[in-house]
Parts: sequence; C-alpha cells; structure tokens
Amino acid sequence: MVKMFKKVVIGGTFDILHRGHKTLLNVGFQISRSIVIGLTSDEFAARFRVKRVVSYSERERNLREFIDRNYHGEYEIIRIDDFYGISTIDPEIDCIVVSEETLLRAQEINAIRFKKGLPKLTIVVVPIVVAEDGKPISSDRISMGEIDENGRLIGK
Repeated sequence: MVKMFKKVVIGGTFDILHRGHKTLLNVGFQISRSIVIGLTSDEFAARFRVKRVVSYSERERNLREFIDRNYHGEYEIIRIDDFYGISTIDPEIDCIVVSEETLLRAQEINAIRFKKGLPKLTIVVVPIVVAEDGKPISSDRISMGEIDENGRLIGK
C-alpha cells in the first residue's frame, strides 16, 4: 500500500513536458490528492537554461491540460522565482517529490524548514528518466532535436 500525504510539492521549469516530468507528476498524484506545483518564472528559468524557455503562460497551460486529462486530484500551480517556492514556509506541505538530480535541493529545503521550526518533508526521489541512448531526457535535448518527448532518438 502506498503512503498518502496531505500535501505534496513538486517544482520545475516544465519547459517541454516530457516523460521525466510526467513521471514526477504521476508519482505526486499517486501519493497525494493535493499537489502544489512550483513553476519557475520566465526570469528565473532563463538564468539556468541553455536555450530560450517557452513562456510561463504556455508552460502553465500545457501543464494544466496534461493534468486535467490524466489526474483527478486537487492541484495548484504557483509561480516561483527561486529554488524553494513555498516549500520552506508552508507548514501543511508534508512531502516533496524530486528527481535524483534535485535531491540535494530537497535536503537543503529540509534544513531551512528545520531552522524555521517546521517539520521535515518526506523526500520521494524519482529516478532520472533516460532516453534510448541511456542519457537523461531533458527539454534542452528535445529542443536541440536529439530526442523526442519520450526519449526516442531523432534522425539516428
């Protein structure tokens, strides 16, 4: 039986919605009926991306369409301008879903919560989803035409 959490937080840029993102969301909706998705602002996302990021409004619309088609839980999408969003201040959040790539950030969030007297979050780590070539699926790789959203190699 899967443990159910009261309120789960997931964060990211969700530039091109790919199988890795969908896996994170799937895990979140499996373990909670209430999800908060921190979606990076255009300004924050641009600081860390190789290529130009799809606009916030388009990323939000794509996320909502995917979630509404596939899940029935309660969710909220909030704009975040830093690595933490509401995860370091909301006492109702009891779990964070991250990829292996962002595990250290989740541990940092728990350290900040501890200093603020908030309960630690349960960290659920989702393995990095890899493409056919064994390398991680990423929006940048998709944008560059190496792979599609499911990790299939293009033109090889």
